[in-house]
Amino acid sequence: MDTVDISPTGMALLYGIAILPWLLLRTGGLRLSCDLWLSIFRMSLQLALVGLYLKYLFAINDPVLNLAWIAVMLIVADFTIVRRAGLRSRHFFLSTLAAITVGTLFSVAYLLLLVIRPEPLYDARYLVPLTGMILGNCLQGNVIGLERFYSAIRKNENEYLTYLLLGATRREAVRPYFREALKASVSPTLASMATLGLVSLPGMMTGQILGGSEPWVAVKYQIAIMLCIFASMSLAAVLNLALSLRFAFNEFDVLREVIFRHR
Repeated sequence: MDTVDISPTGMALLYGIAILPWLLLRTGGLRLSCDLWLSIFRMSLQLALVGLYLKYLFAINDPVLNLAWIAVMLIVADFTIVRRAGLRSRHFFLSTLAAITVGTLFSVAYLLLLVIRPEPLYDARYLVPLTGMILGNCLQGNVIGLERFYSAIRKNENEYLTYLLLGATRREAVRPYFREALKASVSPTLASMATLGLVSLPGMMTGQILGGSEPWVAVKYQIAIMLCIFASMSLAAVLNLALSLRFAFNEFDVLREVIFRHR
């Protein structure tokens, strides 16, 4: 079964749906017109370029090219995570990159080597979309984790310093904030898994059904991707917070103010 293509007229009507929320926001006094239309323009342009690039990537299907594209995705995600967490890239670039690389590639390798086993293993039609979905969710979880962790220590600096004065090591003193940050980063995925199928049909499953796959096949892929997302995000968040400790504190275990971006 072929997917019904969206005509140019249909696409024009699709953009029209953004007019209603724009009017509501404007009526509510929110001056977000520039941000809204710029975001829509950037989304459209970026997706058009990616669609064009993926068409050739799938046709060439070269392992080096596939891995190079994944490296680009990891680096862009790295910068995005650190910036959106309100931190400076020069202090957290390496720790965040290491964490999301290990977390993402662990689940992708597990899924491709042991579960799906496509021929060849580096097939771009499996490798690139699955990596993108897992990495995208890692990004959101790591933004929440990093932001909550360092904001909590900064906000409760006196409490944190009291732990140190009472004899706690740095790792012992940050443990309460570590737990809360980790809980905040995994909670959205846990809530999503608990309500999947009841509240919403996920994008991957919907896309496969629209593409002509049997619903049961789409369900199995969705279960696989959700489990891998949870595993990758948890692993990346733990590694990211643990590795970042080395760069965020001075020799006296005091949080360095220079790690924060000034907004």
